[in-house]
Amino acid sequence: MKIAATEFKARCLRLMEQVRRTRKPVLITKRGRVVAQLAPPPPEAVKPWLRLRGSVVRVGDVVSPAVSPREIRALR
Repeated sequence: MKIAATEFKARCLRLMEQVRRTRKPVLITKRGRVVAQLAPPPPEAVKPWLRLRGSVVRVGDVVSPAVSPREIRALR
């Protein structure tokens, strides 16, 4: 889809929602020449935290202090 810059300016939010839904880019023109493109983000950029799934391993107790009070006194 091609749209003039002035029309894009007036309908920007609606066009952004349309691109999100359809995943089809919109070419923005100025005096008939394409100057910009409104495109959906790549699939991996939508939810980057999903790439971290399964990469964390919990080992031991995560609540209690890592160093005992006795060791803290010894370090002073």
